Amino acid sequence: QVQLVESGGGSVQPGGSLRLSCAASGSIVSIKVMGWYRQAPGKQRELVASMTSGGGANYADSVKERFTISRDNAKNTMALQMDSLRPDDTAVYYCNAEQITYWKDNYMTYEFASWGQGTQVTVSS
Repeated sequence: QVQLVESGGGSVQPGGSLRLSCAASGSIVSIKVMGWYRQAPGKQRELVASMTSGGGANYADSVKERFTISRDNAKNTMALQMDSLRPDDTAVYYCNAEQITYWKDNYMTYEFASWGQGTQVTVSS
């Protein structure tokens, strides 16, 4: 089974920056897509940014030009650099991995998606 662990959340003033990191553990062969989602109180979870194993990135309109996603396929890690943070960026941020291939008991196994436990980001003056 693949596990995702996020780090880097916290509190920051408007206009500040934070960097989130996500590490996937397990006998991973490949991960097709890694991404960040967020969920604010009373709202649905939404995609923030994602990146394919080939490097193609996708961003929500609300974070374009402010957030940058990156990943290291060899290390199965991903990061989200968040600049010019605004109060409406406040949410729990979740790491997501999709179309995962990994070794389990000497068998190659496929898992459609896995989620991290979430990390809180609070933007407030």
